[in-house]
Amino acid sequence: MKFDTKVVQAGMTPDPTTGAILPPLYQTATYVLEEVGKDKGFDYTRSANPTRQVMEEMLATIDGGEYGVAYASGMAAVDSCMKLLKAGDHVVCSDDVYGGVSRHFNEILVNYDLHFTYVDSSDPANVEHAITPTTKLIWIETPTNPLLKITDLEAVGKIAKKHGIMFGVDSTFATPVFLRPLEFGADLVMHSTTKYLSGHNQLIGGVVITNREDLFEQLKFVQKTIGAVPGPFDCWLTILGVKTLDLRMKKHAANAQAVAEYLEVHSKVSTVTFPGLPSHPMHEVAKEQMSGFSGMISFELTGGIPAGKTVMNSVQLAKLAESLGAVETMITHPATMTHVDVPQAEREARGLTDGLVRISVGIENPNDIIADLEQALDKA
Repeated sequence: MKFDTKVVQAGMTPDPTTGAILPPLYQTATYVLEEVGKDKGFDYTRSANPTRQVMEEMLATIDGGEYGVAYASGMAAVDSCMKLLKAGDHVVCSDDVYGGVSRHFNEILVNYDLHFTYVDSSDPANVEHAITPTTKLIWIETPTNPLLKITDLEAVGKIAKKHGIMFGVDSTFATPVFLRPLEFGADLVMHSTTKYLSGHNQLIGGVVITNREDLFEQLKFVQKTIGAVPGPFDCWLTILGVKTLDLRMKKHAANAQAVAEYLEVHSKVSTVTFPGLPSHPMHEVAKEQMSGFSGMISFELTGGIPAGKTVMNSVQLAKLAESLGAVETMITHPATMTHVDVPQAEREARGLTDGLVRISVGIENPNDIIADLEQALDKA
């Protein structure tokens, strides 16, 4: 079955009671048992819910995985992966990760005796050099947020296997349309379903996909025990979003390519970072492991911070908003929004300057997106 068929059909069977073409929304907290000890697999929605189960199986299938475990947010999904570790364990992590992830690692998990080393994982040698005898997990984000660094997953996967270390990948920006990390040796793949998978700014959610039954059982135990689960309605909305994922992602990517090429030659733009541009330092690796470059762009203006703020405050079609991956074009200032809790010195060391602008390119007409940026750039 081809991918664009999978996103429509995966996990979908007509409701046996009514023949409904969409899975029912099981908006229930609990279930009536037939008798003591007999529950048909459902007893309490924190543990399992039929709508959530359909979504989990659907997301696992399109990512090429056997198992999916859903959570109430992307951060809850990340946290569940960290709960596979024990006190004293060490994690090698991409240096340019979402600010909420570094905040969680550096301000919460360190208090539980977990240790983190951040490296520029676009060079796999940096990952291997950071491994210690206590390293139990390599955590990669590709493309990264917000600098859009690319990691060679096949190379890192071989390193993880060589050292017997779990390999986790946050593939939120790429989605299964363009990248399926399990094919490159990943043990865990995490998505914020808030973003492209649901795609309409209508919910918060996360999921972890794996082919390893042992990790699945541990993650399910964490899911049930902690209870950070998505509600049935959010799961149902995600199912609807995924059905158009292939169409949407190809439009996002085509629009982003046009916008990136426009920005790259604009006199007021000093740098543009987009994996689909030959100027991206890891463009060839991105071409090799991805089938498209998604919809995220970062850039800086020749006028620095004041010019960047002027542009972000002057857009009309684009929305100044915290999130990404929805049908609407959104523009973000990482230093004061998504990565505000990352200390300034650390941000600057990573290349995340105060003048950086991030665009989540939507599915509107690309000429309208470019015209909006043009009028905003004229004011910078």
